[in-house]
Amino acid sequence: MARVRQAAQACSRSTRKSAMDELRRQLIITAQRMDAAGLNKGTAGNVSVRAGQGRAGGFLITPTGMPYETLVNEDMVFMHLDGRCEGRRKPSSEWRFHRDLYAARADAGAIVHAHSPFATSLACLRLDVPAFHYMIARFGGATVRCAGYATFGTQALSDAVLLAMAQRRACLLANHGMLVLGDDLAQALALGVELEALCEQYWRACQLGPPVLLDALEMATVLAKFADYGQQG
Repeated sequence: MARVRQAAQACSRSTRKSAMDELRRQLIITAQRMDAAGLNKGTAGNVSVRAGQGRAGGFLITPTGMPYETLVNEDMVFMHLDGRCEGRRKPSSEWRFHRDLYAARADAGAIVHAHSPFATSLACLRLDVPAFHYMIARFGGATVRCAGYATFGTQALSDAVLLAMAQRRACLLANHGMLVLGDDLAQALALGVELEALCEQYWRACQLGPPVLLDALEMATVLAKFADYGQQG
C-alpha cells in the first residue's frame, strides 16, 4: 500500500509540474504575441496568469527587464500572494498590482499590462475613455477609467489600479499605460487588443470634434446584452 501511495503521489507531482510548465509556455507565447500585436515594444509591459490552488496558489509572471523573444520556461517567476517569489529571475517590477488583483478578483485568470501607443496617449492626458462606442461595455461599464498616477512598481500604484478596476476588466494608468484582466491568457490579450483599438478610435474621433456619447440608459441596455454575448456553454 505504501508503494501504491508513493506512486500515486509521484504521478500527481508529475501532472502538476506538466501543467505548470504548459502555463509557463503559454505565458511566454502571450507576451510575444502582445509585442507582435503592437501593444508593446522592448521590455516594457508584463503578463501574468493565475497558477496553483489553495495554499500553493499564486501566479506566474514575466521577469523584469528581459526581451520577450529571449524568454524560456525557466525565466517565468512564480509568486505567492504574500509576495514571496520562486525562480531564477526577479519578477516584473509591477508584481504588486498583479498580486492584489488576483487576491481581490476571483474572475482574474490572467492579466496583461502594456504601454500601447493610443491607450498610453490618453493615459498621459489622464482621460477616462467614455461611452463613445458601445463596445466600451465589453470592459464592464460605461467607461474605461484612468487610474490616478503613482510611481511604477509601488503599492500606491496598485491601490490606484484596484480603485479604477472596481467592476471593470480594464483601466488606463495615468502617464503610464493600460491594464486588462481576463478569464485566461487568450482573453486577456484579446481584450488588450480591443482596448487599444477603441483608444485609437476615440483619439481619431476627437480630432474631428467632441464625440457624441451614448447615454446611461443605452449603455445599461448594452451591458445587459453583453451578459450573453458570444458563444455560450
